[in-house]
Amino acid sequence: MKLHGVDFTSTPSRRKGITIASGQMQADVLRLESLQTLSDFTAFDSWLMQAGPWLAGFDLPFSLPRELVEHLHWPSNWPDLMRHLQTQTRAELRLQFKAFCDARAVGNKFAHRATDIPAGSSPSMKWVNPPVAYMLHAGAPRLLDAGVSIPGMYEGDPQRIALEAYPGMVARSITKASYKSDDKSKQTPERQQARELIVTALEAGTTPWKIKLDLGRYKTGLIADGSADLLDAVLCMLLAAWAWQRREDNYGLPEFDALEGWIVGA
Repeated sequence: MKLHGVDFTSTPSRRKGITIASGQMQADVLRLESLQTLSDFTAFDSWLMQAGPWLAGFDLPFSLPRELVEHLHWPSNWPDLMRHLQTQTRAELRLQFKAFCDARAVGNKFAHRATDIPAGSSPSMKWVNPPVAYMLHAGAPRLLDAGVSIPGMYEGDPQRIALEAYPGMVARSITKASYKSDDKSKQTPERQQARELIVTALEAGTTPWKIKLDLGRYKTGLIADGSADLLDAVLCMLLAAWAWQRREDNYGLPEFDALEGWIVGA
């Protein structure tokens, strides 16, 4: 089975693209075989259509909190919700999400999905720091259009399987130190040291997911990349591999709300 990890961006460009790590399990070791970066959505849409079998972990929220969806009277099943999102601009989403937050008490502004707490992820309706709502808006409907299968949410092509992944969850299990920045002036030696810690743990398999990685010739580049886009893609690939090991048990997913989705490995 080909395994992929996808570090997504809502505005791909030549400066910062969609980064994909690909590999396979060999015995009990996950071998990193390639890294690639796609600079536009046309290339990404084409990549999603590549023939299976493959399983990929995507660093983007697949859905919104049920509480928010019901408040806005939006469709309460995932495919229809994605179609509705496609009719909205980012500006329209921001206005509706901001109005929701403005009407709520301080300290409880955002609605959360159930998976956010165990994963430690940002609310999928958040439009700033980080703007994961825009990642959802740009990415999740594309998964529907591509016809991939999302276990527990959408039955598409069984040879192309998509799972929501969160690299920050894996990184924080190794070190609480910041390990990345898109701002070159903040790509410090301390952050590089944090990436070295993460890479060492991946190679040793000393994460809660207990998978050893063979990073081969890519190891140096993973440590040197101050944005950590490459490393985040690899962390998503690790979660995809963990899910593949549990494919007979619904990819390790618990029972969850099929509208909200779940972050694999959380």
